[in-house]
Amino acid sequence: MIPAAEHPDLQIAIEGALARVRERASQLGATFGALGDAITRAAHGGKRLRPALVTASFEAFGADEANASAALSVAAAFELLHTAFVVHDDVIDHDIVRRGVANVGGEFRLRGRAAGADAEGAALLGDAAAILAGDILLHEAFRLVAMAHTDDATRDRLLALLDDAVLVSAAGELADVENSVTSRHPSRGAALDTAFNKTAVYSFRAPLQAGAVLGGADTVALRVLGEAGGKLGLAFQLVDDLIGAFGTTAQTGRDSGPDLREAKRTPLVALARESGAAPRVDQALALARTGPVAVREAQLVLESSGAREQLVALITDTLDAVRTASHDPALPDRAGALLRSLADCIEGRIP
Repeated sequence: MIPAAEHPDLQIAIEGALARVRERASQLGATFGALGDAITRAAHGGKRLRPALVTASFEAFGADEANASAALSVAAAFELLHTAFVVHDDVIDHDIVRRGVANVGGEFRLRGRAAGADAEGAALLGDAAAILAGDILLHEAFRLVAMAHTDDATRDRLLALLDDAVLVSAAGELADVENSVTSRHPSRGAALDTAFNKTAVYSFRAPLQAGAVLGGADTVALRVLGEAGGKLGLAFQLVDDLIGAFGTTAQTGRDSGPDLREAKRTPLVALARESGAAPRVDQALALARTGPVAVREAQLVLESSGAREQLVALITDTLDAVRTASHDPALPDRAGALLRSLADCIEGRIP
């Protein structure tokens, strides 16, 4: 998505942070050393979008040489933050596999069984390892920002951005779980709020603003960038919702319609229910888990309700607002171009 994602210095910064975790873990016994290794594996394989946004924004705002080292540290922090959320999310979802291989919890379940634990004990060990791995990654993310080579005022602003990213994302995750287990279906507005909180702040708004802070952006530019970044993050999550319902196997990495099989209460579903088709939508989603024919029927129900078309329109309008904001005179030309490039990339993912 962004050329900066391949920057060798960025990769070195991320790998250096992971190496520190492994080294410290290895000093605390074989089991904890194995957790350090599992954490490293958990951090590999992703697109590394968030650190790329930090460095791309930093460069767009002038790449203040005095903060070059700090920009790499903060970029690495956002990658570790993302990995922490992924690891914790797998615990919440009871998943033991990610990208086709055992995740942290899955590895430690296998470790437990190999050491003679029964199924319940192995599950307990796996969950404990994953929770602790996420906690360690969160700690390391904050440590990287706290130790970044920059002035105290800049560091305080960066820590405030990271603090907001963690709290807002946690609020979104909890709301998402509550929406999935209670009898109350979220309204369109509530579902959109949850989607925004889960993804927009930590994935787009905070990384873009962090890079801009290190690049010397003023208050007005940070506000414009933050509002645009929030819109990018919301659009990104809404496209993910569309992919989860209608995407190809290549897009989802799983069979078509994984969100429908799991009856996730996304903004797409909220729009369909509010169209007057709630009984049909609920029935179709209840059956979707039974197989591909039922998944296809659920897709047809959502499409016939007009929800897919409405959500695509909402995504397009949101990205158009980003493009308009990108021309704000408070932003440097390169920052505006970055926002437009991101909007185009997100729009290109719509299934």
